[in-house]
Amino acid sequence: MVAGFLISALGGSRTQIGGPTGAFVVIVAGIVARFGMPGLAMVTLMAGVLLAMGLTGLGDAVRFIPRIVVVGFTNGIAILIASTQIKDFFGLRTPTVPSEFLPRMRMLAAHWESLNWPAFGLGMGALAILILLPRFNKRIPASIVALLVCAGVRVVFHLPVETIGSKFGGIPRGLPPLSIPDFHSEHILPLIPSAFTVALLAALESMLSAVVADGLTGDRHNPSVELVAQGIANMLSPLFGGIPATGAIARTATNIRAGARTPVSGMVAALTLLAILLVAAPLAALLYIRRVADTTTVSHVTDDYIRDGLPHVLQGRIVPPYVTLLRIHGLFLWGTTEKLVEATVNLEEFQPVVILRLRNMTAIDATGIHAIESFAKRLRASGRLFLLCGAMEQPSKLLQQARFIEHMGRENMMPNIQSALDRAKEIYAERPDGAAIGQG
Repeated sequence: MVAGFLISALGGSRTQIGGPTGAFVVIVAGIVARFGMPGLAMVTLMAGVLLAMGLTGLGDAVRFIPRIVVVGFTNGIAILIASTQIKDFFGLRTPTVPSEFLPRMRMLAAHWESLNWPAFGLGMGALAILILLPRFNKRIPASIVALLVCAGVRVVFHLPVETIGSKFGGIPRGLPPLSIPDFHSEHILPLIPSAFTVALLAALESMLSAVVADGLTGDRHNPSVELVAQGIANMLSPLFGGIPATGAIARTATNIRAGARTPVSGMVAALTLLAILLVAAPLAALLYIRRVADTTTVSHVTDDYIRDGLPHVLQGRIVPPYVTLLRIHGLFLWGTTEKLVEATVNLEEFQPVVILRLRNMTAIDATGIHAIESFAKRLRASGRLFLLCGAMEQPSKLLQQARFIEHMGRENMMPNIQSALDRAKEIYAERPDGAAIGQG
């Protein structure tokens, strides 16, 4: 929102749409892996300063780039973006997909048998709408129609496919807060090469995107003004949690094909995102209320109820010294998941086997599932075994997603605390020293 608005408002291209792009994937992933999000914020800010040097006329250098380079770069970006969509288009179930192109394609080929037919059907439907609708009416945005139709089909027929909500969690509520990132002065020198790389890539892509826009509209951009706008946007974006931004070729072309002719279109795009944030977040709130209601039941206490609850009772059971037992009590939805992170900061205090008891967790959402997945990944990396036990009806239903089961391992999801303790004893008996118990 911040970068996109500033690039359109201050830039030298009338129809350029700015924001994060696929070209940054490899660079951003490497920076975050080594220096974390504060390091990425520092790189973005430093790159913004370099880009603002467009006042020197550096942007005019794009005139000396041969057309064949422009064409090659544009098609390269198209192939890169398309390759990132293959996994979701076919609904493939894979481990974390590499950011590099060739390793990514090899992994997708190796997991081809996991094709999800409903996901593929929705993908083909969306593609058909994108191709056919503009032939009948170019004024109706085909992408919006495809989004609404495919989302509606998924909801009506309860298709087993991933959604934005299940994969990335809920929509943030309210405006992005203004905050100064946690910069570390000792990282400045090591991050200078990355800052130059981001600045050069942003400059090149934004200039080439502007050239593409000129070709589609017959307009002529001001390269120096455009680079200054890119610099200002990248200096201010990290203050709101943003990542590197540049001119986006695909979004700019879509903007022009939808009829855009002035910078107002880019500002409207950014404000539309803001409106979604402010308007759709309460609808997230309605979903929260529904989930709470679904977890409330009133029923008779019978002999069967008492007997079925015995394996879940913790009182009177002996927790062996090689087990750390955690529990989640209440709702585990967006806004509460940070409590798991805070309670598990120091994994060195944990035993070789960690059991997370969910008997008193009444509801969970996609954000909660992601938090447990992240915790499982941390435990696995530390060589510990992670078990879940005792999930109630609503959490149990959501935790049965194929992606989560693949991440956890069905054999590590136990119905009650007794079976979890038995499983821990069985595994620990095979590794009496407890070394690297979660790795094998």
